Amino acid sequence: MIEGDTIKLLRECDAGVKMGVASIDEVLDHVNNREFKQCLTDCKQKHETLDHELQGLLDRYHDEGKDPNPMAKGMSWMKTNMKLSMNHSDEVIASLMTDGCNMGVKSLHKYLNQYEAADESSKNIAKRLIHLEEQLTADIRQYL
Repeated sequence: MIEGDTIKLLRECDAGVKMGVASIDEVLDHVNNREFKQCLTDCKQKHETLDHELQGLLDRYHDEGKDPNPMAKGMSWMKTNMKLSMNHSDEVIASLMTDGCNMGVKSLHKYLNQYEAADESSKNIAKRLIHLEEQLTADIRQYL
């Protein structure tokens, strides 16, 4: 049970990290404010660092991880591009990123509860990813 929950939690974290990086990549070229752009770039790098650690744990369990849900990724892409085509202000980007972070935090908490038998290292990664998302939300409030 522990190994099964551990792998499932790591997979969800993997999908979450990939979704976060893809979302930042999608909006980065549209950001006007230099500090806002740097904040997103720094957050992306932190996600990638966490992903490297996550991949190491997945390798230990001989698991390839998980890509984000194609439907969720497609809906996110559509929403982002539709909103940016109408208004590509930093305010819109901050709002989109905040919505995405909030959804990620909600999902990760759900998975932490669902896979409660997961080992401490996988729970720690999930909590660190939650913290990254919450911190980004706090850091970009000034651009809303």
